[in-house]
Amino acid sequence: MFQTSSIKEKYKRFLLLVVPVLITQLGLYAMNFFDTVMSGHSGANQLAGVAIGSSLWVPVFTGLNGILMALTPIVSQLEGARNDKHVPNAVTQAVYLAVMISISVIAVGFLILDPVLQSMSLENEVERVAKGYLIALSFGIVPLFIYGALRSFIDALGHTRITMVVTLIALPVNVFFNYLFIFGKAGFPELGGIGAGVATAISYWITAFFTILILYKWQPFIKYQLFRTFYKPSLKAWKAQLKIGVPIGFSIFFEVSIFAAVTLLMSDFNTVTIAAHQAALNFASFLYMLPLSIAMALTIAVGFEVGAKRYKDAAQYSVIGIITALGFAVVFSALLLIFDEQVASIYSNQKDVIQLTTSFLWFAVFFQLADAIGAPIQGALRGYKDVNVTFFLSFISYWVLGLPVGYYLANYTSHGAYGYWIGLISGLSAGAIILFLRLKYIQSHTFSSGRQK
Repeated sequence: MFQTSSIKEKYKRFLLLVVPVLITQLGLYAMNFFDTVMSGHSGANQLAGVAIGSSLWVPVFTGLNGILMALTPIVSQLEGARNDKHVPNAVTQAVYLAVMISISVIAVGFLILDPVLQSMSLENEVERVAKGYLIALSFGIVPLFIYGALRSFIDALGHTRITMVVTLIALPVNVFFNYLFIFGKAGFPELGGIGAGVATAISYWITAFFTILILYKWQPFIKYQLFRTFYKPSLKAWKAQLKIGVPIGFSIFFEVSIFAAVTLLMSDFNTVTIAAHQAALNFASFLYMLPLSIAMALTIAVGFEVGAKRYKDAAQYSVIGIITALGFAVVFSALLLIFDEQVASIYSNQKDVIQLTTSFLWFAVFFQLADAIGAPIQGALRGYKDVNVTFFLSFISYWVLGLPVGYYLANYTSHGAYGYWIGLISGLSAGAIILFLRLKYIQSHTFSSGRQK
């Protein structure tokens, strides 16, 4: 990152951050996308099983990975304040924390996976696929979280193109091994949806390997001499990262887990409804990659400007991010309304699944508009290190408002499964409004254009 002197320069710099982040996020999303699509073409039960498995795993991963995202504003502000001598220790402690989180996830999953799956009203084959998918994927959890920490460091320096390159290397590997293990090609066992978990775990290892190699061999990372000096695990350093990371993680978890909770509640409906819901939600998640990428870029840009005490510049980046996200949301929503049936056909060749998916996709339009405001604001607030109030507001919006409204409409009105989507839209919209008010408060009461109060 470097200082800019005009809105035009800021927008150019912002795009240089966003585009690689977007490509990276699309690549990471594409792994789940191909898991879902390729599993769906091996049968509705395989698609439903991967859907259930993903719904359990994604909120856990995104929430805990959010803890590691604390490294981004920490490093950004250190760089903005020209205090980079403390960066290597901060990165090392984040890696230690990533390993501890990974071990904890595997241990807890070993204990609760069977009880959780057995508590659902799943068909036997769907339950078998969901369990196998998660077990296979668990072999890649350690490198995945290590990569999460290292990526936060790389992105914080503004070198988002590096993680883009790594992801683009891993993606075709994921698709290749999906093809081998899902469909049993080239002498490999035909594992169906479980094979998607195997392929994803392999991809996680490759991603971590290339990231570590880059940090050792490429500039400007060589100057930090990462992992060449031994730093003991520091509870004090962990506490500092957790103080920022835990609220970020919970905030992300509350948003992502509400979608997972709805998918799990959908298990009371038939397999076709589960498959159609997952397909529509999967595509909505694809569109969400843009506001999410803008949010991540805003964390970097705002954090850098706040570290340098240029609060007016930080506020200008926030406006640029929100306007950009809204503009693209309008365009994507229009395209989705026009090509809804074509999108639904990507996920299945069964007529009943396609028809129901098309219906769900119309609700996804409203997701885009709410996310275009809410996601960038969350990213900006993380740049300010304002995370505690944000996570509380997220909980209220999604779980106190969104989920109860959806549950009521789905179970006590004629809306049926559509009621859950209406509830999700209510939660996302409320969250966007509340977060906007919080951002304005932070900018006007805590950080002024000239000095920090």
